[in-house]
Amino acid sequence: MEVRIGIVPAPLALAVVAIAAVYVQLGQAPADILMNIAILAAGGFACGEIGKRIPGLRHLGLAAILATFVPSYLVYAHLLPGPIVKSIGDFTEQSNFLYLFVGSIVVGSILGMDRRLLIAGFLKIFVPLILGSAVAFVVGCSVGTALGLGFSHTLFKIVVPIMAGGVGEGAIPLSVGYALYSHQPAGDLFAQILPAVMFGSLTAIVFAGGLNFLGRRFPTLSGEGRLQPGEQDVHLGGGDIERFTPTPQAVGAAVVMVATLYLAGALAQKLWHWPGPVVMLGLAVVIKLGRLATPALERGAYANYQFFAACVTYPLLFAIGVSKTPWEKLMEAFNLPTVTTVVATVAALMGTGFAVARFVGMYPIEAAIVNGTHSGQGGTGDVAILTAGNRMQLMPFAQIATRIGGAITVTVALIAFAQIGHG
Repeated sequence: MEVRIGIVPAPLALAVVAIAAVYVQLGQAPADILMNIAILAAGGFACGEIGKRIPGLRHLGLAAILATFVPSYLVYAHLLPGPIVKSIGDFTEQSNFLYLFVGSIVVGSILGMDRRLLIAGFLKIFVPLILGSAVAFVVGCSVGTALGLGFSHTLFKIVVPIMAGGVGEGAIPLSVGYALYSHQPAGDLFAQILPAVMFGSLTAIVFAGGLNFLGRRFPTLSGEGRLQPGEQDVHLGGGDIERFTPTPQAVGAAVVMVATLYLAGALAQKLWHWPGPVVMLGLAVVIKLGRLATPALERGAYANYQFFAACVTYPLLFAIGVSKTPWEKLMEAFNLPTVTTVVATVAALMGTGFAVARFVGMYPIEAAIVNGTHSGQGGTGDVAILTAGNRMQLMPFAQIATRIGGAITVTVALIAFAQIGHG
């Protein structure tokens, strides 16, 4: 039992495979939380552990890449049995698994953040984000146009989708808006946009892994997950270890708080069309700055964050690979002009963040990785990019980059498309 695949004891992993095989023979697997805890843990950590052990490539975020894209390929090649695919897909869609994870990471990392520097970090991050977006637009459009893709196609079908905030918040609104102004079918436009979204996210994952490796080689460039100098997590300090260990009741209360803040955000989105994750993030900031949570509850929220980061990340990536990452769409982006344009766009976005970070008092590697989440596949991309960069505590800033940055990108792009782009 001490021989483990990630957190999963090897005998239990074998038992999961055997049980799943029986359900496949029966023709139907349960889509409940118990079945999926077992399957996703075994599959996700197996992929992650393989990625962590491949020399050289492991430094480029291969664990996160394999945990996401191996199950995507297995579904495409029909190597993952249909009953298991259906079970994972139904569970992922119906359980809000992703938002429980994101909520736990966002709330826990904010409540575990240094109060003095919290607001400063949120204000500072807009500088590299805005400058990086501007440089990425110029570089991406220049490269795509030079390679013969055409300015309009490069801008609206490649560069804008990369920074639009993912699929649900980015690619879909873009395709609907483009269809409205160009009178083309929205489905066809969505199919043209999606490959750039997916490959942009993959590129950011690789770059984040490389930046994490660079940070280990040159520690002065890295805050080890802290955005700016001087930050200190609330669980640190003091010699009395017991006093800083959260009780089970505090962790349980923190889980209820995460669920409540998520529901408040979802309700705000339903009633007023405000982005739910950003509302949830804002409420967590208010709780932190207003000292509305006791120190015990803050430590409970941070412990909940640590649990999800350590134990749920790879199972979640496996679920995303099965249910939300169509392999064929990723392959559509694999032609030299498109790949070159995507890589140049993401490199410009992250490189600018790296270059300007020192001028606003941030660590270059953290600023570059947060900028990279602006080119991610929404919340799923944030998880994969921060996992590859070993910077999960940057999730609150990633949500700003993805949600607010993506919403601004979509709005400006649709206004521009109505004026100049019908290609």
